[in-house]
Amino acid sequence: MRRSRLTVLVGMTCLLPAMSWAEAPSSLRGDAAVYHPTRFTGRPMANGVPFNPNHSVAAHLTLPLGTVARVTNLRNGASTTVVISDRGPHTPGRILDLSPRAARDIGIRGGVTPVEITPVPRQMASR
Repeated sequence: MRRSRLTVLVGMTCLLPAMSWAEAPSSLRGDAAVYHPTRFTGRPMANGVPFNPNHSVAAHLTLPLGTVARVTNLRNGASTTVVISDRGPHTPGRILDLSPRAARDIGIRGGVTPVEITPVPRQMASR
């Protein structure tokens, strides 16, 4: 009986986010790319919401789903706010996948671009 409870508790940890809000880094730098708009349109993201290429959303492997983050294009200084709604990217060398809307907002036309991701504190995100 005791062993089965431990197994259930250990198994449940897989359902928790990879890190808590308090553990989220102050900023991350790396490469970002654009989600292919027609391939993923309407398909559910990790948060269960269907992907809409006209929303400012992004995919990150470890930031908690629902995190609001400021993404800055390091080539031109443009920035936008996104909600982490999916897991990815699953391509080595990239830290973020952006929706076409978010990419357009910061001047990414295609390909891979260096970006900085900064989680926005919850109080700031609600303003």
